[in-house]
Amino acid sequence: MVQVDPIKAFSDNYIWALKKENKVWVVDPGQAEPVFDYLKLIDATLAGILITHHHWDHTNGVEALLKAFKNIPIYGPENSPFESISHKLNDNDEITVADTKFKIISTPGHTLDHICYMNDAFCFTGDTLFSAGCGRLFEGDAEMMWHSLEKFAECDDDTLIYCTHEYTQANLKFALAVEPNNADLLAYIEKIQKLRDNNQPSLPTHFGLERAVNPFLRASEENSLVHVPKHLIQDTNENWQKFAALRAWKDEF
Repeated sequence: MVQVDPIKAFSDNYIWALKKENKVWVVDPGQAEPVFDYLKLIDATLAGILITHHHWDHTNGVEALLKAFKNIPIYGPENSPFESISHKLNDNDEITVADTKFKIISTPGHTLDHICYMNDAFCFTGDTLFSAGCGRLFEGDAEMMWHSLEKFAECDDDTLIYCTHEYTQANLKFALAVEPNNADLLAYIEKIQKLRDNNQPSLPTHFGLERAVNPFLRASEENSLVHVPKHLIQDTNENWQKFAALRAWKDEF
């Protein structure tokens, strides 16, 4: 069974490490030094890298890692401007790393090249989906992002979500503004407060929980826009338009 460990990077990034025996694959290494430290600590070697999208805080460590571990595979999106990808991936492709099979889903919105790596057990969502949140729309639009989030509907409730940032507490403040009477959300806020007070990661989360507390996954719910400022609400005939109103509110929250 593959083991997944968090490697802390920058102020709020996680580089996820998939460990199988003495070999490690890392997801979105924005920094190299924390990866080197982790490998030294567990006496393992780097076998490959998975990239979700081209942003610097997910890729800046790749060059140094490649110098130290020559010819390892770099998986990433086919349409990415990041030039170090050796194994280019498209929607519905499949790969096997750490003796574990992953399906690739294309999730444009945060960036146009964003992909996620998923199977029945866990999903590496990069900056597409966070706990109680989702990524900003830097390159795509709200309709595009909503359709990307819809692709997660095929994931089981107990599938674990490994996103790349420790944004959970900030996201929960917004989620509470959207649904102040959501009992699942109130319980989750209390749980995360205890974890963060003890400097423990709030991640991974899982889809069952996120479907109960994440306002962006819940945009299609009947009362999702009750507390949204009226100037941000335009057309709401389509679910993506409701999502757009929530995303616009979060951007100015």
